[in-house]
Amino acid sequence: MLAVIFGRPGCPYCVRAKEIAETLVESRDDFKFRYVDIHAEGISKADLEKTVGKPVETVPQIFLDKDYIGGCTEFEAYAKDNLGLYQE
Repeated sequence: MLAVIFGRPGCPYCVRAKEIAETLVESRDDFKFRYVDIHAEGISKADLEKTVGKPVETVPQIFLDKDYIGGCTEFEAYAKDNLGLYQE
């Protein structure tokens, strides 16, 4: 499973999404992630909207295996419900 997190510097939700992804990498053998800094990569909101398929107001925007998940809140909920995040 590959998560792609589109984020920007200084965004606390982007930092949180990366922390969740790092936790999943440590706890699962089948999880990897790639963080894409939209500023460094020159990706605009319009570019993200084309990828997401709807208007984008905030980051992060997160995909799992090319399926759109949403932002940090949706990613965390998905990880808890489906990927064993925080479950011992």
